[in-house]
Amino acid sequence: MFDLPTVTKTDQKAATRFRNFLLDEGFEMSQFSVYIRFCAGTPQVEARIGRIRSNLPKRGKVQILTFTDRQYQTMVCFDTRTKQEPAAKYEQFKLF
Repeated sequence: MFDLPTVTKTDQKAATRFRNFLLDEGFEMSQFSVYIRFCAGTPQVEARIGRIRSNLPKRGKVQILTFTDRQYQTMVCFDTRTKQEPAAKYEQFKLF
């Protein structure tokens, strides 16, 4: 989640650059300024956090939340007063 200033042209460009970075990293927009991405485990989460840290805009606030598959599956979502099912569960790839 992030809250970035967009008052000046420089701020606007920095905010756009950060959003584009997230999209390039495989994130998808859940809500405006809220982006999500599935990670297979803690090492992958830590790597993503490191990449985000190295691409932070100079101004603004960025917050990262992590939660498990089970917690994600129990999320309750409403869209225009209608309950929506959570997004399809991500499946782990099996190599054998």
